[in-house]
Amino acid sequence: MVAFAWEELLVRVRPAAVAGFFYPADPHELRRAVQSCLAEGRGRAAGATDERPKALVAPHAGYVYSGPVAGTAFARLEPCADAIRRVVLIGPSHRVAFRGLALSSASAFATPLGPVPLDVEGSARLATIPQVGVLDAAHAEEHSLEVELPFLLEILRDWVLLPICAGDASAAEVAAALETVWGGEETLVLVSSDLSHDLDYEAARRRDAATTAAIEALRPEGLDAESACGRVPLRGLLLAARSHGLAVRTLDVRSSGDTAGPRDRVVGYGAYAFA
Repeated sequence: MVAFAWEELLVRVRPAAVAGFFYPADPHELRRAVQSCLAEGRGRAAGATDERPKALVAPHAGYVYSGPVAGTAFARLEPCADAIRRVVLIGPSHRVAFRGLALSSASAFATPLGPVPLDVEGSARLATIPQVGVLDAAHAEEHSLEVELPFLLEILRDWVLLPICAGDASAAEVAAALETVWGGEETLVLVSSDLSHDLDYEAARRRDAATTAAIEALRPEGLDAESACGRVPLRGLLLAARSHGLAVRTLDVRSSGDTAGPRDRVVGYGAYAFA
């Protein structure tokens, strides 16, 4: 990763990389898809507490697979949407291997629903931490952050995004980065992660139940390479949540075998709220 002169930042937009693949590229079709996922999420979240979440965990697969579970997470933001002014979004790097946490030098991320402005000042603060730097290559084709943006655009009003792509980092390093930009009620922390991969349906249910138990207990040491592709940011969030006295509520845990796929090999998805 490289040093970056944030005061010299020019207007540069990171183009959408997976529109038309993970989610619809047509704005009207995309909005309908997001609204459908949120409507299902409201039904599943019925009876949940109205406590405002400080942090959420949502999945990041194609909408046909994980969208209904993501909708359950994002539906929790609707009562407090007007209060949220910044989203710190952290997800795993799937295409580029690197050490630490990667920022983008862009000033906005493009989506079919319009651009999302980035929190340049927050990025500059984060860049002062040794394990954080600018690495645009990590963001260029990464889907784990991008697929969450249409949900946020549908719900939030006036907000900025602080996107972080996680490489190889410890829970303590991630937690320290999150602490730097933790903020107050105006800031939402959003971790993007799927759960188990390529197990049969019943094996995935058992694995995801164990992962959920570790998340609910705020035990980062309970997550390993088989638990979640986003285990690096998840571990950091659990450590930060513990230090801030947050509790976890499991909103939804399903797999592609429940939504839109066969059951011989599935991917697990979970939605969790921290308050």
